[in-house]
Amino acid sequence: MSVREIRAKSVLRKHKKIDSWFVSHYGMNLYRGCSHDCVYCDGRSESYYVEGVFGKDIAVKVNAPEILERELDPERRRIPLKKSFMMVGGGVGDGYQPVERDYHLTRKVLQLIEKFDFPVHILTKSTMVKRDIDILKRINEKKKVIISFSFSSVDDHLCSIFEPNVPGPGERMEALAFFKKNGIACGLFLLPVIPFISDDSKLMEQVIKKGKEAGVDFIIFGGLTLKSGKQKSYFLKVLENKFPELSTKYTTLYRENRWGQASGDYYDHLNIRFFKLAKKYRVPVRIPFAFYNDILSENDRVIVILEHMDYLLKIRGDASSYAYAAYSLSKLKEPLSILKSEWKKVSGVGTFTEGIIREILQTGTSAYYERLMGL
Repeated sequence: MSVREIRAKSVLRKHKKIDSWFVSHYGMNLYRGCSHDCVYCDGRSESYYVEGVFGKDIAVKVNAPEILERELDPERRRIPLKKSFMMVGGGVGDGYQPVERDYHLTRKVLQLIEKFDFPVHILTKSTMVKRDIDILKRINEKKKVIISFSFSSVDDHLCSIFEPNVPGPGERMEALAFFKKNGIACGLFLLPVIPFISDDSKLMEQVIKKGKEAGVDFIIFGGLTLKSGKQKSYFLKVLENKFPELSTKYTTLYRENRWGQASGDYYDHLNIRFFKLAKKYRVPVRIPFAFYNDILSENDRVIVILEHMDYLLKIRGDASSYAYAAYSLSKLKEPLSILKSEWKKVSGVGTFTEGIIREILQTGTSAYYERLMGL
């Protein structure tokens, strides 16, 4: 592994609108490249501009804590940061990959998040996150913390192939249970499941069952995307070596697509399969509103709930336009509570959606949304 130290000009990455998966306006990559070297990682894609050989060459933003302190400090900001979870992890480098043992960037960032009173959501594959339980407990006492671990399966053999430098699935499940015992909310990201390898009902159920036993508060699910170029080429090379009989199926399933999505209705069938299992184990498939209800602005609360409703309907195979309404509402600059006469003018907001918005503003939630989340 090659490590290169770089100096960043900025650290916080702001989303155009709140990300309802993570309930976050802001993310950060403290490392570019990831020595976990997961075969399916879309960080290999040219679209992320990661220099060097992905999985082997790691760039370390050595001044990240110094830059982030300026970006988080309200006294240095002309426009206040929006209220949401700070997202640490994901992107093009796990914040707890092995190089973190030497640089402690993620730990230093958590100290800043504590200092400036933000809630935090961490997504990782590494059990090293347990090292920072002291800081995380303090943040959780003042604000909120969510720790999420990602899995493609809980099969040790498959994980050794597709996640070669990651703690085994059993260790990750034990870490989830550890955080739950310490009073911290936990999520499981079952993504990506790998077509014809880890996407059958039996293997998916194993993950959900073990996650439920560990006490996870929600499970977020997704299928594999393969972007043309380095990501797709690398994945297919490993597939040809380990599962040569599947090459033709992948050629048919993954044609040219800007986002690397599978063709046809593959994801629809996959989502319905997952939904049936989630319903069986009564586990929420998005972050429950109780975790963010007292954090977000009223507009963002409405946007997240509408997007969650859209997903909850579509995963069952039903039609929905709630995501379109949420997108339109995200363009508004003023609080919804003072724009009541304007709601019906917003694209995608009809009479029923207007009633849901009103209910959310009055109560913080929606009875219809709660029924959908209750599975």
